[in-house]
Amino acid sequence: MESPVDLCFTEEGCSSNIVLEKQVFQSKVPESHVQLACGLHYCAFPLNGNELCIWNTTDDSDHQPLHLIGHHHSITALAFGSKVNPLLICSASSDYVIVWNLDEYMKKVLQGLMPQGIVIGTLLGTVLYVRFSPDDQTVAVCAGNRVYMLSAKEEAVLAVLEGHLAPVTAAEFCTWEKNILISVSEDRSFKVWDYYTGLLIYQSAVITAFPLLSLFIDEENKQIITGCANGQVWIFSLISGHQYRRVVHIDVKKEKEKFYSKIKKSEQLDEIQNSSIAYASNDLRAEETVETTFPVIRIEQCDKFVNLSDEKQSFSSENTRCLWIGTSSGLFIINLATFEVEAVLHYKDYSALSIHFTGSCALMKKVVSGKVFCLLTSMFENTVALLEINVVALLRSQHSKLLVSGKEKGLSVVASCALLPTSPLYVKKEKNKVVSRKGIKSTIKDKPLVFHNKIKSSGYTSMPQMTMFSSRTTTQQNSSASKCKRSCKQKNKEEYPLANSPPTKSERHITAADKPTSICCIQYSGNGELLACGLADKTLLAFSSSLTGSPTVYSGHDGAVNSVGWSHDRNWLVSSSEDRTLRIWSVSTAEPALCLGKEMFHKPIRSAQFYYIDTFILLSCGAEFHLLRYFLDTSKDEIKRYKNKSFCKSVQKFSMASTVEITSLSAVNEFYSYIVLAAGSNRALEVFDLNAGCSAAVIPDVHSRAVHQICQNKGSAFSTQRSEAYNIFLTTAVGDGIKLWDLRTLRCERRFEGHRNRCHPCGIAISPCGQFIACGSEDKCAYVYEKHSSTYSHKLTGHSESVINVAFNPSSPQLATATLDGKLQLFLP
Repeated sequence: MESPVDLCFTEEGCSSNIVLEKQVFQSKVPESHVQLACGLHYCAFPLNGNELCIWNTTDDSDHQPLHLIGHHHSITALAFGSKVNPLLICSASSDYVIVWNLDEYMKKVLQGLMPQGIVIGTLLGTVLYVRFSPDDQTVAVCAGNRVYMLSAKEEAVLAVLEGHLAPVTAAEFCTWEKNILISVSEDRSFKVWDYYTGLLIYQSAVITAFPLLSLFIDEENKQIITGCANGQVWIFSLISGHQYRRVVHIDVKKEKEKFYSKIKKSEQLDEIQNSSIAYASNDLRAEETVETTFPVIRIEQCDKFVNLSDEKQSFSSENTRCLWIGTSSGLFIINLATFEVEAVLHYKDYSALSIHFTGSCALMKKVVSGKVFCLLTSMFENTVALLEINVVALLRSQHSKLLVSGKEKGLSVVASCALLPTSPLYVKKEKNKVVSRKGIKSTIKDKPLVFHNKIKSSGYTSMPQMTMFSSRTTTQQNSSASKCKRSCKQKNKEEYPLANSPPTKSERHITAADKPTSICCIQYSGNGELLACGLADKTLLAFSSSLTGSPTVYSGHDGAVNSVGWSHDRNWLVSSSEDRTLRIWSVSTAEPALCLGKEMFHKPIRSAQFYYIDTFILLSCGAEFHLLRYFLDTSKDEIKRYKNKSFCKSVQKFSMASTVEITSLSAVNEFYSYIVLAAGSNRALEVFDLNAGCSAAVIPDVHSRAVHQICQNKGSAFSTQRSEAYNIFLTTAVGDGIKLWDLRTLRCERRFEGHRNRCHPCGIAISPCGQFIACGSEDKCAYVYEKHSSTYSHKLTGHSESVINVAFNPSSPQLATATLDGKLQLFLP
């Protein structure tokens, strides 16, 4: 037995222990492909073929492991029981399956007796996997293409589960469903059994071209996670009604390459010295070697991930969970919220380790004092090693390199500082001047304060105060009855019902146009009374929120209307089209108040919106987005109606770096914000701070394809959220699901998959309460996710075509969906 070897990682002059090789054992025969076992205080492994060795991980003294003798053939599978008292362990070989009671064994050893285990199975064949039931009364034994259900107290076969066409490699019990067992096999499928009756409940199709080797059941998220021989991991939902739908597919090898790519780009962006990144450089050099195999041999739970990004805490850091993925070359920590690699431990990067390529591994489920034990067997040598991994040190050493350019600036959507005099938003700010009818400028004189018991100060000399949402105003009407009706309607919409479930019940569906035509964009007005729809047939429609009555038609574009936006005061609509024009419409008259022609823009305007509480217009064209200052003439002169005094002029252009076209643009108009988000065809997302008038941060490789929509949590005047919640935004791309980001950390916090989005750019939306996410799908359904769950909670059916746009009503729990054939559908709770 070799002495422990301490492996240190030095970063910026500080020594941090990442891996400690506690013990190394030499066997007389190979132990490469064996199911190992790690408990809270013990680990178990075979030695010399048929000897069962138990090592106490809490005892630091140099003592010999406990040897249990009872098998004649080589031990191939080991598993600890689910309970601590008594602590059971099952060992299996081709001759016997034996259950050992470690507590009784220790007592008999102290009494000088020769203890023996209970033989529960005989001559079952080559056993690849064993697992105790949650109550330790039953043992599942995977031998050949069968799963034997054995009693843990006596030699009795309770059931035999047959149906796999190749050797069964793993089986796990479902803890929340009684008598349910799930198995995976080299036949590349998984099966769900009722092991009490022996009936097959569900059989999956062939998942992959490679054998399935490992299995893990996520009890918290009710998911099954399985890995195969070429580094692929699949996650399926076990929630009732989901019909074992695939949640996500993870290519561990590709995620590892993305992880190293982020480190490399961070090093280039932040100019980190080569002397302080020796570990990462070794990892990057490891990428140059060719790996012929990449089997996922173990999947185990990792304790809840601790956010290590300095003092900034993301919204989901408390709920994020991780997995250990054990492969032949190293260990990977996978974030179950984002399905991305959080840390990598390559065995060969630590030259003092005895094992660089493993045939099997086992990990302790609990992290104690920031450390976890890992048991390995060598693939090519007769060696067994016990490692102690400092998880906190491993994460901190690698997260310190995952810096995004601009992250240190402390970005926030809500304006937290005064407007700079050099800001493009400041120089074009409207001054307190009034233009008289004769064109003579006059300033408002400062008036004295008044002090009365019933009359408040006029506030002329007080400092202006910024509010998150401006006050609601009602449109003046001539009829007093109309005023009363309007006032009552506003009172009914005081607060958005936060405790309600999301809208999932279909209430009404209509056809937007006479002929089937795609609905390119939809958006509710700020008071939730109107729904604007841009169609591919060049028209813009405004429906009532209940989808009743005839819509208001806004015609004038000569191409598909690809974006539409409401003003904050709900009196104006802005739309852009493929004809390279932008129009601002009066809601009351359905006439264009301003039109910017083709001579101003050389490419189609992909997105346009009001910005800075209706002070500016933001639009994207090509690789630039424009900040425009506008004036709309609201005077009504019947004699000179042909004279339009409305105008618009450019304030500043902002170019997105290294991209051909801005594919999505987003900014908040509901309250004052300096932040503008732009996504480009280069798959990057750039954050612009218009207070500073420059780019503030760049997030590369946001998705595997270009982002087609950015959706911010803009809130609503009818709901209340914490100010930190407005830093959350979503991105989506064809074929790559939905990602949720936090502007404070510039990190992906969660990923949502389960809907189908392979060719059409399906839209997304965040509810006014900020708790639900809706998205379209190509399977003629819409899906609703909860913000803290990657698995969809509701599936909305009844559509006739692919759902390409969704929108939440800001004032009441309503969800509108739009399809590819021009139909609108309304959902209520």
